[in-house]
Amino acid sequence: MSANAPYAAALAGTGLEDALAAARETPPSLGLAEIGRVLSVTAGVATVSGLTGAVAEELLLFKNGLRGQVGDLDGERAGVILLDPAEGLSAGDPVRRTGRVAETPTGEGLLGRIVDPLGRPLDTLGPVAGTLARPVEAEAPPISHRAPVRRPLLTGLKVVDAAVPIGLGQRQLIIGDRQTGKTSIALDTILNQHASELVSIYCAIGQRADAVARVVAALREAEMMQRCIVVVASGEAPPGLAFLAPYAAMTMAEHFVAKGRDALVIFDDLTRHARAYRELSLLLRRPPGREAYPGDIFYVHARLLERAGQLSAELGGGSLTALPVVETQAENLAAYIPTNLISITDGQVYLSPRLFEKGRLPAVDLGRSVSRVGGKAQLPALRAVAGDLRIALSQFEELETFARLGTRLDAATEAKLARGRAVRGTLLQGERAPLPPLAQVAQIAAATEGRLDGLDPDALDSALAAIAGRSTGDHPLGAALAAGAPLDDDARAEIMRLGSVSDADA
Repeated sequence: MSANAPYAAALAGTGLEDALAAARETPPSLGLAEIGRVLSVTAGVATVSGLTGAVAEELLLFKNGLRGQVGDLDGERAGVILLDPAEGLSAGDPVRRTGRVAETPTGEGLLGRIVDPLGRPLDTLGPVAGTLARPVEAEAPPISHRAPVRRPLLTGLKVVDAAVPIGLGQRQLIIGDRQTGKTSIALDTILNQHASELVSIYCAIGQRADAVARVVAALREAEMMQRCIVVVASGEAPPGLAFLAPYAAMTMAEHFVAKGRDALVIFDDLTRHARAYRELSLLLRRPPGREAYPGDIFYVHARLLERAGQLSAELGGGSLTALPVVETQAENLAAYIPTNLISITDGQVYLSPRLFEKGRLPAVDLGRSVSRVGGKAQLPALRAVAGDLRIALSQFEELETFARLGTRLDAATEAKLARGRAVRGTLLQGERAPLPPLAQVAQIAAATEGRLDGLDPDALDSALAAIAGRSTGDHPLGAALAAGAPLDDDARAEIMRLGSVSDADA
């Protein structure tokens, strides 16, 4: 009997015998792997040596599958940004090169899922299936591949769609102090896409888990989760993961744009992203600049937001719209990060804490908000009824300030004040209540034409609700206006009928 007979008998029927036979038939292969050693580990950063061939942004593997990205190269040493918690990693541990850069999965399988920037699922739905890995960093489309921004991105918010319109392919900043409703505007924009084919990606950077849970709950309640991807780098995640999060979200969106579809990416928020990059830069001993941020912080955000845009028809005509959120302190728009982002983006929606305290929601300050695309991406019907809305409100606020002095006012001035209060009240809107274009046009037209003058706040709310009730649903004019039809005489007459206010409405 052969000496191996007992082992063969033990393996019979287990399937291992065939595997061993196949392994004996396969010739052995040799490969080279460059392996270094960890010199030191700090919060979010490691220093390694021995990887002389490593290149910038290369992905490295530590023990137990921990990953890191080369951040700095200094002769024999390399500063590595850790993408996983550093627990269990210590000096002397081996590290090896992969020859690859950081990647994230892309594809239809991500829709409806909650993942981290590297595509690892954070929900309870199991592994993400049917995806293709792509690098998180990519070059922005050149000018020759772009087309002008012409199509509107409807938020469902009257004050935004009428006075600060956003177009598909635009980069519009949402800026304001904390707790002024920045996330609510972004979330309402997603919820208003129920009738479109737009894919939405919400990227939470450094947010608390309960804040992200509220966003996910709102998406599920509105049955929008299956057309959204939620990318989360929580406040407890390593700063390297928070730094990669917006780039990964952009890569996920670009998969759909390449197929000719429209995608919306919300970065909530880039203030925390800048702080994470500042932390990494200081740990890597890079020279600090203004407010201790590194000198390339502008480039960090510019190369991210430049990836948004409207592609030309030859490349499918898809669009990538970016709505970055940034937080100010004490209404200081001249701070370092806000001014950087204002100069990169195509406009901003500014939310004022003073308006928020007065209950004027959404607390959009039209005096400090602007869209550099403007009416080119606005629906013609909205542009027809709200063309001079910003100027009229500005004049009204000046007149209202003068009227507080207690002087006696003539009838014409009283009428202007009544009209201004009606228009301002019409632009107020609650959370999670986006309106279709027809309802917005009817309400704004009713206010600007004087049909709501003199109504007290409760009566005004009742009248606006009645107008919205007549303007929603399957009204034939609604689809035409949403498709970009102009406001001709017949349409204007129908708008006036919808905006009529009776005693029962008020």
